[in-house]
Amino acid sequence: MTAPQPMRGFKVLEVAQYVFTPVAGAVLADWGADVIKVEHAVTGDAQRGLQVGAGGAAVGSFQPMVEHPNRGKRSIGLALDTEAGRSLLDELIAEADVFLTNFLPRTRKKLRLDVEDVREANPDIVYARGSAFGPHGPEADKGGFDLSTFWCRAGSAYGATLRDAPVISPMPSPAYGDTIGGLTIAAGITAALLQRERTGEASVVDVSLLGVGAWATALAVGNALVLDKDAPQASLGGRAHMRMNPVVGTFRTQDGRFINMTMLQPGRYWADVCRHIGREDLIDDDRFATAEGLMEHAEVAGAAVAEAIASRPLSEWVAKLATMEGQWAILQSPREVAADPQIRANGYILSVIDADGVERELVSSPVQFNEQPFSVTRAPQFAEHTDEIVRALGRDDEALMQLKIDGAIT
Repeated sequence: MTAPQPMRGFKVLEVAQYVFTPVAGAVLADWGADVIKVEHAVTGDAQRGLQVGAGGAAVGSFQPMVEHPNRGKRSIGLALDTEAGRSLLDELIAEADVFLTNFLPRTRKKLRLDVEDVREANPDIVYARGSAFGPHGPEADKGGFDLSTFWCRAGSAYGATLRDAPVISPMPSPAYGDTIGGLTIAAGITAALLQRERTGEASVVDVSLLGVGAWATALAVGNALVLDKDAPQASLGGRAHMRMNPVVGTFRTQDGRFINMTMLQPGRYWADVCRHIGREDLIDDDRFATAEGLMEHAEVAGAAVAEAIASRPLSEWVAKLATMEGQWAILQSPREVAADPQIRANGYILSVIDADGVERELVSSPVQFNEQPFSVTRAPQFAEHTDEIVRALGRDDEALMQLKIDGAIT
């Protein structure tokens, strides 16, 4: 049984680069949409020049920094600043359901890519734009990246950084906020297409890194609004467990690894935890006999848990805690995440054949339909589908050659 493709039949025209916004196109391609990526006729997407330097890796033709946000698409090299190139773009717009861009306002104006320009060619198109700071306010014209805008400015770095740390905590992964934001854009586009189907109205969809970042820290920001103050940052010498709950916290093992417990009902799980960590003597301790007692004596109880966890290496704890009722997890590296049996069982890692014919793997977008993982194809090489796309617009070989001579296409 193959996965449904709920976006099959929809055409998306993407004039965007880097990760934030293009990754939305990749998600829509996962869901079945025909996504055409318009790239600069000479240099292509600027991301192609950064794939190794900006936290990326490469094996032959396979570069995750390009594959992740561009898998499943077709690529055309198109010179938008030429009359012939612009004419081809308008023909592609006329056939599309969605126009997707993250170009800055000044570039959109220069290349005539604003809403009114695009809708001259197709009044019914859903127009979606990703930005750093949103369409309004004094910084609407500025660009930004997820490390600065999503991670630092929108509050995640504050929450992830210990107050006595010499530097801020880095993002957990390259393009971390970009990837989360791209999924948000894809969801917004899907809703806009549903609205168009029901009402005939074509929306303008806006998603910014700042807005996605604020959404990610919404509870912390909400608490600050209520209390008119920030929650204190944790310190390097702070306790392993939550102040009033000994089984919510992260505990270091004998070999320097970490185990997290997140059991929000300490009274329910305490006895079971004690049995699994070899401290049955604590079960009948009067101080811990009730949830209220555990909360009152959380410092002592949490220290006992930490001491027990520190007495054995991680491998032993993984085996011992396998039957524990409460919620727990080990702190996994990216390599361990890739090998996680639960990740594999649910199809969250997908196979893809690269441009050299070698089987590689990518992380799946997280939404599934009918419990079926997607079947994905690799990202296009730069301008790989230019001839195919232009021929579909009715141009013959002679016209193709002339367009290339004129510098309109790659």
